[in-house]
Amino acid sequence: MLPCAALAQTPTPVSTQNLGEVRVRGLHSKNGLGNLPDVGGAVIYAGKKTEVLVLDSLDANTALNNPRQILGRIPGMNFSETEGGGFPANGIGLRGLNPVQSVEMNVRQNGYNITADLYGYPETYYLPAMEAVERVEIVRGAAALQFGPQFGGVSNYVMRRGADDKKFELNLRQTAGSYGLFNSFTSVGGTVGKLNYYAYGQYRRTEGWRPNSGLSQGTAFAGLRYQASEKLRLGLEYSILRNRLQMPGGLTDAQFAQDGRQSTRARNWLESPWNVLTLTADYQLSPRTLLTFKAAGNLSSRSLVWRNEDGGPAVPDTIDRATQQYVPREVQREHFRSVSNELRVRADYQLFGLENTLAGGVRYFAGRMRRQGGGPGSTAADFDLGLYGGTYEYDLEFRTQNLAPFVETVLRFGPKLSLTPGLRYEFLNSQVAGYKFNDDIRQAARESRNRSFVLGGVGAQLEATGTTTLYANVSQAYRPVDYSALEPFGVTSRIDPNLQDSRGYNADFGYRGSLGEWLNFDVGGFLLRYNNRIGTVAVVDAGTGNDYSLRTNVADSEHKGLETYLEISPLKLLAPTSRHRLSAFNSLAYVDARYVSGEFKNKRVEYAPEIIERVGLTYGYGPLSVTGQYSYTGRSFGEANNFVAPDNDNPLRGLIPAYAVLDLSATCHLPNGLDLKAGVNNLADKRYFTRRTDEYPGPGIIPAQGRAGYVTLAAKF
Repeated sequence: MLPCAALAQTPTPVSTQNLGEVRVRGLHSKNGLGNLPDVGGAVIYAGKKTEVLVLDSLDANTALNNPRQILGRIPGMNFSETEGGGFPANGIGLRGLNPVQSVEMNVRQNGYNITADLYGYPETYYLPAMEAVERVEIVRGAAALQFGPQFGGVSNYVMRRGADDKKFELNLRQTAGSYGLFNSFTSVGGTVGKLNYYAYGQYRRTEGWRPNSGLSQGTAFAGLRYQASEKLRLGLEYSILRNRLQMPGGLTDAQFAQDGRQSTRARNWLESPWNVLTLTADYQLSPRTLLTFKAAGNLSSRSLVWRNEDGGPAVPDTIDRATQQYVPREVQREHFRSVSNELRVRADYQLFGLENTLAGGVRYFAGRMRRQGGGPGSTAADFDLGLYGGTYEYDLEFRTQNLAPFVETVLRFGPKLSLTPGLRYEFLNSQVAGYKFNDDIRQAARESRNRSFVLGGVGAQLEATGTTTLYANVSQAYRPVDYSALEPFGVTSRIDPNLQDSRGYNADFGYRGSLGEWLNFDVGGFLLRYNNRIGTVAVVDAGTGNDYSLRTNVADSEHKGLETYLEISPLKLLAPTSRHRLSAFNSLAYVDARYVSGEFKNKRVEYAPEIIERVGLTYGYGPLSVTGQYSYTGRSFGEANNFVAPDNDNPLRGLIPAYAVLDLSATCHLPNGLDLKAGVNNLADKRYFTRRTDEYPGPGIIPAQGRAGYVTLAAKF
């Protein structure tokens, strides 16, 4: 062994090597709201308007899936608050698009679709328990090139993973609240060798804010991620939903004004079991090339037994004097089978000495849905799907096949400016077979239709400063006529037999970024063109003179406006060493959505409030955090005629009045891994509604929930 002096005098060979540019890709998040990186996995986000909400940074009521608290910071996010009235999940919409069941959104979990059929039946019935969600990612309409035809954009719920530094971790959450609410959530996770695992189970029940609106629901998820080698990672995920809910019925305007909590139906029931099994694989072909594959299978259904609603909400559910029994209910059932495969590749390459990225792939989807409706149900009041004395009025099977290759690339022109052009080709085959009765005559139904089209778009991004960016994008969008329009499920409106697909485009521009740790902002404008928009109009029957609602291609519409988000943490600027925490945000959207052709020219589009504003204030000290949020949503209409005065004979006629709601929530981190959460939703007990409907769970007005409190105790081991 050499002495220390000798070691100090021994010359050490020195070699130098010039390394290439290193880019760190990750989420850019400030407090609760941030934006996605230029490239994430095998998906390009550069030049697109994106948002990311990290749920652990919010005082949100995740046990109740309150959309105002969880997603309220996203500018322009409109909610269909109908979960307490008979829908399994609240819906979301952006830029004046219909929020009901999120039909205008591409809803995903961990990057794969969780709706039954993106093309034929895009309604969202299953959502993961928000307590198990790590973050929510939103990409506006420009996402159509990467994820498929839609106008509203993509909402992706990213699930939590097991802890990387523990073999086993247990989380328990117990919530109790108003109207018989009980919510129990348990999750386990960890990493054992090369295997990361996470699983949760949630059970929720409530008696409901209105009579006859009880809910019993179980949701579960299990995910495995196996690092087979340095290059290959495999995954397996399974999501389930089991529920049974009672639907209290819709209200007329007079009934809502008299008592918004009353129920007009006691015999309406729904269940919608959901199963999604997914296989994933990520393979690093080279240091600059990534290959990803997702295969998702959906095996789900929806079943409904309800009082025949031809008379509308004003007709009571009475007992027949002759039989001394209630009138028979109707039974309607749907069964979904689908598989969706997405193969993506991302390759980083150099052009003129600059780093660029290419992302492309192909999607193949095959789905089948069987829809049965108008079956003669029982005269009882329980959940009974049996048929009594007849068969279904229609029994149809819909099939869809879709093949869609797509490609986008980031072209950089220096260290600050980039362009992102992209193309997507869609081939769609739709088939229907079965029968339906018209005027008591059974008619066979058989039709096949092929469609193909190309969507194009381009985005641009300019780094204005080290922490601020200018962005712009224009992309084409498309929405095919879906099954619910061709053969409705639980709908009292008539359907135009000549419905056509809708096409259009999204364009947006904006400026986003941050100043230090005290200011976070995103300010922009948008223009959305929606041609051959499908909507509902009031029509007079030429033969009888009676009014009825008609679902048809109403006209072309244009949606334009502003979307702004501003969040400030003044103490980080004025007193950076203070133990107090204070932040405030303002999320504001102005949307002018109007028809620009046809007989409804200059009329406002349905479910498109002009102003949506939310203001929040959060104060924290030590382990305590308290958030108050004020939400204002302007008035809108349930149909294209824009009737202001209510009409009890037609549940769609009349305003959806503006409303303002105040929510209060708090979190306290206790010793030994315990958390205590509490809050009150709709603190002022405001009576309001977000939807007039011509279908279940109405028809009529579906009231939103009044004041409700909750307390949650959470523990981590």
